[in-house]
Amino acid sequence: MGRNFATELASSNTDLEWQIKLHLQHNHYPMVPVSMVEPCISAIAACNEECYNRMIELPEGVLWRGQSSAPAHAIVEGHHLQPWLLQE
Repeated sequence: MGRNFATELASSNTDLEWQIKLHLQHNHYPMVPVSMVEPCISAIAACNEECYNRMIELPEGVLWRGQSSAPAHAIVEGHHLQPWLLQE
């Protein structure tokens, strides 16, 4: 598992939501809550648009440095989402 699994998921022809869900639950310990799937997808989209500092709302109960939103780059880095970026 890990980086190779994420790379395989990102290059598969499966639904992006399903890919991210598998990645968050199988490549992280402890597992990242499923509620983070949508923020992760939004962060990937923002980074692919080169809007690295776009603030992404986090699900209820999830904070980043005490805030209810986080910059896209922090979500991508923190959740190892680089395989889904057009350019790393």
